[in-house]
Amino acid sequence: MSITLLRHGDTGQRSYRGQLDDPLSELGWQQLRQAVQGGRWDRVVSSSMRRCAEFATELSARRQLPLRLEPGLMEYHFGDWQGVPIETIAEQDPKGLEAFWADPVRHPPPGAETFEAFHQRASLALDRIAQEHPSESVLVITHGGVIRILRCQAEGRSFGEMANTEVHHASLHPLSWMPATA
Repeated sequence: MSITLLRHGDTGQRSYRGQLDDPLSELGWQQLRQAVQGGRWDRVVSSSMRRCAEFATELSARRQLPLRLEPGLMEYHFGDWQGVPIETIAEQDPKGLEAFWADPVRHPPPGAETFEAFHQRASLALDRIAQEHPSESVLVITHGGVIRILRCQAEGRSFGEMANTEVHHASLHPLSWMPATA
């Protein structure tokens, strides 16, 4: 089995977008089309959010690959900070933002999804993919936070290290994944 995670492309938004359902910008479409050139997969599984699902739909149709939308791959919910420019958060809650960047698990944004719930839904979604397609190469189109938390788990790193894990728009991340029930 082979799983490759792909972060969605640029949306033109500059804040914690979380579960706001933004479309891709034209740059985002270009980034994704370029990122998958030469890649070979047997199927595509995508977050159900527009910035992932619309490109996944195009790619699967163009390459005649099976596609499944997986709500468990949605981005982290940033609570009260969702959609707020980071500069505004830095002005209104500098200590909270600093604490979040230092240790997002212990210091989540106010009203945010817990990291335990986020980790559980993302890892269960990837477990299902791995169990359902054990001998296939799967492209999983998702979000920066999902990729960070899954990479930390797969690489045996603390979730507190998520902020130090670079995940650029339209970046590919091959992942060794062992389902929890395997």
